[in-house]
Amino acid sequence: MDVRQWADGLQDGSRWSRALLVVPFVLIAVVTVVDINVPPEVHLGPFLVAAPALTASFAGPRPTALVGAVAVLAQAVVAVTRSSITDLNHMYQIAALFLISVIVTFFAHLRERRAAELVRLRTVAEAAQRSILRPLPGRSGPLRLASVYLAAEAGAQLGGDLYATARTVRGTRLIIGDVRGKGLDAISSAAGVLGAFRALARQEEHLPDLVTRLESSVAAHRIDSLNETDDRPEDAPDAPDPYIAEAFVTAAVLYIPDAEEELRLVSCGHPPPLLLRAGRVHALDATQPAPPLGVGALTDDGPAEDLFTFRAGDMLLLYTDGVTEARDGSGHFYPLAERLVSWPGAGPGPLVEWLYADLLRHAGGHLGDDAAMVAVEYLPCPG
Repeated sequence: MDVRQWADGLQDGSRWSRALLVVPFVLIAVVTVVDINVPPEVHLGPFLVAAPALTASFAGPRPTALVGAVAVLAQAVVAVTRSSITDLNHMYQIAALFLISVIVTFFAHLRERRAAELVRLRTVAEAAQRSILRPLPGRSGPLRLASVYLAAEAGAQLGGDLYATARTVRGTRLIIGDVRGKGLDAISSAAGVLGAFRALARQEEHLPDLVTRLESSVAAHRIDSLNETDDRPEDAPDAPDPYIAEAFVTAAVLYIPDAEEELRLVSCGHPPPLLLRAGRVHALDATQPAPPLGVGALTDDGPAEDLFTFRAGDMLLLYTDGVTEARDGSGHFYPLAERLVSWPGAGPGPLVEWLYADLLRHAGGHLGDDAAMVAVEYLPCPG
């Protein structure tokens, strides 16, 4: 949900609040009429306190103050009608009602100011999130793309999952990844990976060289982050393993050329992409997967590239493990490959929308981890 949708929700809430204002006025009217007609020894005036208190729970300070003023006026009418406004019992009731109305009006003011601050914070947060995880282009050469992101944290739109594309002279490069962990640290790491990919994707000709540069960038970013913390062991610079190995990024980096019906893949500990072709799903398993980004120093082998056929009419689905590890009420994982086979539609946009809804249904509306999906369709050449 973006800020505009959320603002529309606030407007709907405001209309709902205005409709609810009828309730406290009806309450005042009922209490006043009954209080005037009951025996002298019965006093219902204290019930008028409920009117401004109820209003403060859903309306702003001005409606609350208005309801409080009407309630005080109603109490005065009851006093004049039953005895005298100078009657000691009625004077105390009027004073107490006035004081409580002032207090609840003040709290309504604080609540309204807090809501306005929340709107501003959400606006800034969405702008920051969009600058980090930019929407994918609908087209890139012969490719048509669509994506969806589901953050596990309530109210968040970005967590530790990431994806991006970069258009080169001869084709398109893509990355999808998953940062270990959650919260602000995961967002910071995701931003670092995306920034490095966008800066390096057009500089390196070969995919393994790009992944090597990404590995160096992620490792440097992680060490810089560790240097800024107070809980880093004193011997960490001399013995980075296994302390530094606690943070890493799984990723799949792809290159899809325009002129050849193929795709090149370097997998860094990431779930294999799924290829949908002629109603069948094929997992593109890497023959020699590299370690996750950030822990490449733990092995002497460089990243290896795998070549797969990717031709017109094929659909490629990239995803993070938050999709396949989503559980239903019985604890069963989401069967992504099976669901992909049963998809009845066409086009990457409808595909990710359908999987989005199906995944949420499977998980009961709440995910335990961030989840991201990117669908890529190879369009037939015109003519």
